[in-house]
Amino acid sequence: MEKQIYYHDTDAGGVVYYGRYLNYLEEARTQYLVHKGIDPDLFRQKKFLYAVRKCTITYKAPARYGDTIICDANLLRITAAQLFFKQTIRDKATGRLVLEAEITLVSLNKDFKPTPIPEEIRSLLS
Repeated sequence: MEKQIYYHDTDAGGVVYYGRYLNYLEEARTQYLVHKGIDPDLFRQKKFLYAVRKCTITYKAPARYGDTIICDANLLRITAAQLFFKQTIRDKATGRLVLEAEITLVSLNKDFKPTPIPEEIRSLLS
């Protein structure tokens, strides 16, 4: 996913505010799922949702106002109720690594209890 950095993404120093990267990572994961044929509305139809269970981010270099970044999402593995992603953000112009992240999502039922990932969705991710 390609993303242009705007002024509202930055702090007083002109660099991307660290919390904004969570939005970019979420957008990249959503695009990954859509690319696999999983419309986010399918989760609601199947009466389950997913939430971030764990997020580990290592910041390597700042992105700045005016930069274009490339955000990716790679599914490493699936368990009964969890998805494990490895994600990176790089500067488009230089290829410089901005950050690395490991994100774990958990599948939840309507009562917010862990629940197995529906087979229809699991098969699309395989």
